[in-house]
Amino acid sequence: MTSASEPPTTQLVHVGRQPIWNMDRELIGYELLFRSGLALVADQNGSYATGQVIVRAFTEFGVSELVGEKLCFINTTRGFLVGELPLPFGPGQVVLEVLEMMDVDDEVIAGIAALVERGYEIALDDFVWGSGHERLLDLATYVKLDLMATDRATLREIARQCRAYPKVRLLAEKVETDDDLIFAKSLGCELVQGYLLGRPQVLSVQTLSPSRLGRVQLMATLLRPDVEITEVVSMVTRDPALSLRLLQVTNSVGVGIRYKVSSVHEAVMMLGIAQVRQWVSLMALSDLFDADEVQIAQAVTRARMCQLVAEQMGQPADQAFTVGLLDRVADLLGTPAARLVEQLPLATETSRALVEGTGPLGLVLQIIRAYEGGDAGPIIATGLDPDRLTRSFLAAVGWSTRAMAGLASTGAPAPVPAR
Repeated sequence: MTSASEPPTTQLVHVGRQPIWNMDRELIGYELLFRSGLALVADQNGSYATGQVIVRAFTEFGVSELVGEKLCFINTTRGFLVGELPLPFGPGQVVLEVLEMMDVDDEVIAGIAALVERGYEIALDDFVWGSGHERLLDLATYVKLDLMATDRATLREIARQCRAYPKVRLLAEKVETDDDLIFAKSLGCELVQGYLLGRPQVLSVQTLSPSRLGRVQLMATLLRPDVEITEVVSMVTRDPALSLRLLQVTNSVGVGIRYKVSSVHEAVMMLGIAQVRQWVSLMALSDLFDADEVQIAQAVTRARMCQLVAEQMGQPADQAFTVGLLDRVADLLGTPAARLVEQLPLATETSRALVEGTGPLGLVLQIIRAYEGGDAGPIIATGLDPDRLTRSFLAAVGWSTRAMAGLASTGAPAPVPAR
């Protein structure tokens, strides 16, 4: 159980969405909205809110869960449009909305032109003539007209001028009555958005808290087969507590070192990247949970057994260790493996093994699960020797026991036995 003083393992995050319809009342997309809680009132527009919507939509939820195959309208700020902030998605499904309060200068025009050239579609939000946003009409695909913010005579003139641009599709916002819908049709609007057809919904999902996610990401990165020693040193030294613990264990355990190490770089070079990666991943695992030792030991045992079985099958042992460890981490966090994988920089083969149970590493995981569940069928089908699996299991239990003893006595796991 997590203590009262510690942050929760998971947190609830929210994204609002409001449907967009065509005039035949067919759903064509959604506008995504920032929500800091369950309230239906959005926070003030800004880079933070925009960034949160983008991060949540494309990592924690997944766009397919939010909008399916429909269009996805997202408010963007200057930083995203001029290239100062990266857009973590390609063109196609997402429409970038240019907010009405943005100053449209030459840099913004150039940035939007570059995005359009790459295939992105642009929507001008709450458009009014004379704001400077008319300079973007040649680049825009959608123009959104707020029926409540502007008088109808002005809206008719704006619509008339916009219709001179053949690429532009008009979208009426704040359509709340049948009269509003009739008026939107008279303007030539093809799309509508408003309470008459659909109020905003708030969707929530359980996700890892930032501190816990950071630990899992650290584990996943350190256990990557192609990780370089310099990258390991850099990641560990950015975490003072982790650096101290690695130095402590290096200087305290018997690993044949004749002198005390004084830096993380020395520790990594002395121990070797394979041992350091596994030691640090176990430290991170112990930090992830204020759980009982049995649960953590089970995770470590599964990871080690996956590693040993992968060696027997001629598969990448380090990647198998990662698969086994993260499979149990997902169980401990109470989150689907697919949700965990979305938030981690994992290799495709590792992701497929965790989510689909496919590929050589997926087979390794299936064998371990079958062994733990007493199901001999999948084991016999692979031709593996059940007695050898039992010996591997006992070896993995012994290794995890020593690792847990090391964690209890020095704040870090015991040395990894040579393979």
